[in-house]
Amino acid sequence: MGSMESGIRDVRAGRLAPEAYDDVFSDLHPPLTRHEAFVEADRCYFCYDAPCMNACPTGIDIPLFIREIAADNPTGSAKTILAENILGGMCARVCPTETLCEQACVREAAEGKPVKIGLLQRYATDHLMANGQHPFKRAAPTGKTVAVVGAGPAGLAAAHRLAMNGHDVTIFEARPKGGGLNEFGIAAYKSVDDFAQKELDFILQIGGITIQYDKALGRDVSLDALRAGFDAVFLGIGLPGVNELGLEGEDAAGCIDAVDFISVLRQSNDLSEIAVGRDVVVIGGGMTAIDVAVQTRLLGAENVIIAYRRGPEHMNASAYELELALKHGVIIRHWLQPRALTRNERGEVCGITLDYTRLKDDRLELSGESITLASDQIFKAIGQMPASMLLAETGIALSRGRISVDEEGRTSIPGIWAGGDCVAGGQDLTVAGVQDGKIAAESIHRKLTQQAEAVPGFAEAVMAGGSQPASTPKPVADQSHVTG
Repeated sequence: MGSMESGIRDVRAGRLAPEAYDDVFSDLHPPLTRHEAFVEADRCYFCYDAPCMNACPTGIDIPLFIREIAADNPTGSAKTILAENILGGMCARVCPTETLCEQACVREAAEGKPVKIGLLQRYATDHLMANGQHPFKRAAPTGKTVAVVGAGPAGLAAAHRLAMNGHDVTIFEARPKGGGLNEFGIAAYKSVDDFAQKELDFILQIGGITIQYDKALGRDVSLDALRAGFDAVFLGIGLPGVNELGLEGEDAAGCIDAVDFISVLRQSNDLSEIAVGRDVVVIGGGMTAIDVAVQTRLLGAENVIIAYRRGPEHMNASAYELELALKHGVIIRHWLQPRALTRNERGEVCGITLDYTRLKDDRLELSGESITLASDQIFKAIGQMPASMLLAETGIALSRGRISVDEEGRTSIPGIWAGGDCVAGGQDLTVAGVQDGKIAAESIHRKLTQQAEAVPGFAEAVMAGGSQPASTPKPVADQSHVTG
């Protein structure tokens, strides 16, 4: 690595030949051809009590959608998927299927080679989005309005289900574009061709959804105003903060938030303009650490090290993601915890000292040894922080800074629901956010339709000496494709 004595840093753009960027950032998992989809679908046993379906957070009927592909009905297959997961196209690209549905696949247990469920899901959803119109229709308008804060996976899933049930939805999004982490926070090679925005446009085809951009909770809109102006509120604000290393000088040039770097890379129209160091150190052990490490390698960094404070069995990144990093030449070093940054005479980061750690009685402690690594860039990927202070001001009950919700996504304040990464127990998965949004939307719908029908019915029941009548069944989209 470079010399720290001189403080020489080598951070620059255009490390690769201009024509190389499209190649190295091409689709990580190229889509299946029609023939490949038939062959893969034929491998499915169509299990009656399908373990893959039980492993899917959104409960997609996986055997059914694969059977529909085998019957050369990709449109029907996509409808089966989207009925449970309206972001099924993106989830087919970014879901850790190797730890969810494919890990549960019977063929994985028997042969170590599961059915390629994720690629089959992409085959179907891509077909529908390219060749068909929106598969669902809105129910009759209810006259009810719902505010959704955040246009990420949870917010979009909630908005779509609410709009489908006839409610009018306004989404307030802090950024200038929607999509949340699907647009700003995943590796560029996982979602190419501006797919996140295409999927957003597809979702909005249901009608009844308006998005107001550059509208942040606590800055441009208040929770009190939303409660007063709408019949219900759903919060899907994600995790807006980034954890710090807690080291002196980490605001210096060269010490970078991994999430911010990935966002810049995702929004770039010319990857050759993104500056990257020759020697890079990434602090963290999750998917974000893998994403930034692999992408800096793809941008031309010669030496990329991931430093993680615990052992390999404790890393949040999946085995597949870890293997992907190793295949791209990333070095993963365990039992290292950052202690201090080295800066040159210009105040720029040019190295980092890390202490070796170990476990003793299940507690992490320092071993007394350390190592110093030269580095042009140091990326912080040690997790994101909830908007604790902002949320505390709203009076919503919190658990460790995240919103406390019940099984339907209801918060401690009547009329407010929440889901996705911002809630206690939330997972950093698109598919989990979608499920949260879907569950909350159905709960909101039940509440709003009960209120709408209870007013006249209750008075009539009291006059007759009876009890309050139950609400009528909720309107649903046409799902005739899943019958038979």
